[in-house]
Amino acid sequence: MRSGHVGRWAAVAGALLLTGACTQATGLAGVSAQSPSTPSVTGTPQVTATIPSPTPSAEHQAAERPPKGEDPVKVPPPKLSKYTYTFPVKGCETTYQRRLLVLPKTTIWAGEGCAFVAPIGGVVDEVNVQNKWRPSTDAGADREGRFVTIIGDDGVRYLGGHLDSVAEGIKPGVRVRAGQLLGRVGRSGNARDTGPNLYFAISWKTGPSFWWVRRGMVEPWDYLDAWQSGNRTLSPREETLALRGKLGETPRCTVQCSSKKVSNDDRPEPQTGDDDGPTVVTIGPSQAP
Repeated sequence: MRSGHVGRWAAVAGALLLTGACTQATGLAGVSAQSPSTPSVTGTPQVTATIPSPTPSAEHQAAERPPKGEDPVKVPPPKLSKYTYTFPVKGCETTYQRRLLVLPKTTIWAGEGCAFVAPIGGVVDEVNVQNKWRPSTDAGADREGRFVTIIGDDGVRYLGGHLDSVAEGIKPGVRVRAGQLLGRVGRSGNARDTGPNLYFAISWKTGPSFWWVRRGMVEPWDYLDAWQSGNRTLSPREETLALRGKLGETPRCTVQCSSKKVSNDDRPEPQTGDDDGPTVVTIGPSQAP
């Protein structure tokens, strides 16, 4: 009987030991009996607050902002020749044709009395102070009415026709500078029934009997465009000399050559307001540019 009590006590003691072991491991109801440990801090702690950016200094702002661009540098047009030209009508609004109509010349429309000036420095060649054109004959040599031609320093001849008047002192052999007054825009010649304009033509020097040459051989509008827009060194010299070499100094007339025949019932109209004197005054014999 004593041995039975000993066995029961041994069983109870074992149960108690087992219960204590479980209690140390998990605590009551599975809760650990050990104190919670504070986790170690590793790395940089996260900051949840917003840190305001510092106000940039004036120097910083200036460095961040791109500088304002300066005004564009004006580059002059390239120099295309050693000569300098001037648009042949000065101080007035103008328009002019830019295509070939009948002759390789152009009509520069401008107000009556506007200044016709030398497009380049040179020497006056021909001066016609009379308006002898008559519709009954329509003589080719008279179609430009009052006109002035100069031989430029570039060797090219320039004609301004349909003038109302020729400037004082302009006569053959007189030296003129670019932009100097040669005459005033008008309606003389066969421009009588049109608005005032300047007949402008480019050619080479010939004698006055070869009037069709002075009426225009080289198309002038590209040069006028350049002189008016600011490229004042574009020169017709090379084109003019090349064409003269191809055609000869005195090519025959091919356009608007003949005059009208005058019958007994178609006599010339009386002249009014014309000056006395020769029709055309020219300087010396024909000279090649």
